[in-house]
Amino acid sequence: MPVFSHRGTRWLFLAGGLVGLNLCLSACGTYSVDLAKSTAELADQLTPYKVEVVQGNFLSREQVEAIKPGMSRQQTREILGTALLISPFHNNRWDYVFTIQRQGVEAISRRFTVFFDGDAVDHVAGDDMPTEVDFVSRLDPRKKPPEPPPLKAADEALQKFPLPKSVEVESAPAVTQTPYPPLEPAAR
Repeated sequence: MPVFSHRGTRWLFLAGGLVGLNLCLSACGTYSVDLAKSTAELADQLTPYKVEVVQGNFLSREQVEAIKPGMSRQQTREILGTALLISPFHNNRWDYVFTIQRQGVEAISRRFTVFFDGDAVDHVAGDDMPTEVDFVSRLDPRKKPPEPPPLKAADEALQKFPLPKSVEVESAPAVTQTPYPPLEPAAR
């Protein structure tokens, strides 16, 4: 017996089974109306799987702000990465395009263009770029970042581990939490 591994095939067999069950029970009068209604509700809830599509280079606001007029092409490439579009007919511009399409989330599309005068950056143009933190939070808006657990132990727990007499306890400075590491290494 062959084993089917495609999601679409599984849903097809499930839908076929529901239709067959509906036909078998259609002779039972009251059950057929309820079953047809529940089958229609189930079909409305089922959605086909859509593949996540990510194309291009994500550019953060921090990267875009690091590009200054007069920078060389190599310096620009080190900060932004390789451009998605470099036309041989328009050698004075690099186009960075980023799109992401995910199931259940609004598609994100951003464009950014760097214009050169010879080997130096002349000017830039494009969409307003999000910060790295904003971008990561928009990837799945249904999920909220988890709250960090409290870092204070109860007095009874602290008494189990007495400090050596030579150590003085001072109040520790507040720890700031970085929500996401940078995508590119820091510029040198």
